[in-house]
Amino acid sequence: MAVMGADPRPTAVAAMKLVAGDPCLDFVNTVGGRVPQADGLRTMVREDKLAAYPDLMAFALRRGLVPETAARRLMRAARARPGEARAALERALAFREALHRTLRALMTGRRPSPADLGRVNAEVAACRRHEGLAARGERLEWVWRPADALEAPLWAASRAAARLLTSPDLAHLRQCGGEACGWLFLDRSRSGRRRWCSMDDCGNLAKVRRFRRRHARRLQ
Repeated sequence: MAVMGADPRPTAVAAMKLVAGDPCLDFVNTVGGRVPQADGLRTMVREDKLAAYPDLMAFALRRGLVPETAARRLMRAARARPGEARAALERALAFREALHRTLRALMTGRRPSPADLGRVNAEVAACRRHEGLAARGERLEWVWRPADALEAPLWAASRAAARLLTSPDLAHLRQCGGEACGWLFLDRSRSGRRRWCSMDDCGNLAKVRRFRRRHARRLQ
C-alpha cells in the first residue's frame, strides 16, 4: 500500500517478503542480507532497504505498525521537517542494528552487550513515554503523542521488540542458513527444523548450489 504524498520512487520495502513471523523481526530484516564479520558478532548490511524516511514509513504501514491516516500525516510532517525526518531514520537504523545484535546474542546463548541493550532499552522507554489510549468511537486504541512525531514508526517497532524479547516465542528464534542472508525468523514448524527464511528463495538457492557442486565433482 502506497503512502499518499510519499516519495514517488519505487521502494524496496514494497517488494520485501514478510516471512519472519513477528513485526520486530521483519524490521531487522529490512536489508538484502547480512555478511558476517571477522569477530563473529557483527554483520555488514548488504542492500539496506531503509534508505530514506519514506522507506521507513512504507515498512511501518505495510507491516501494520502505523495506520494509514497517521502515515499520511507523518509524511506531510517529514516533507515540512526534512532534518528531523533524517534524524528519525538514523535513530531507527541504529536501533535496528542494536536490536539485531541483541537478538543474535540471545539466540546463541550469549549476553547482549551493554551498549546494545542500552540502545534497545532507551527506545522502548521512549515508546512508552509517548503512547497513550484514545477513544475511537466505542473503543480505545493506542496513539502516539505528539501526533506528528516522526519517530512513530520507530516507537511502533520498539513496542513490538519489547513484546518479543520478553515472550516465550524467543525460544523459536532462528537465523536463515542462506549464504549472506542472515534474516531472522520464528520457527513455528511442527518439526522445529526450519532452516530458511523462505524455501522459495534461500532454500531453492541452496538446492541449486548443492546440485552444481555434485555435478562439478562428477566431472572431476
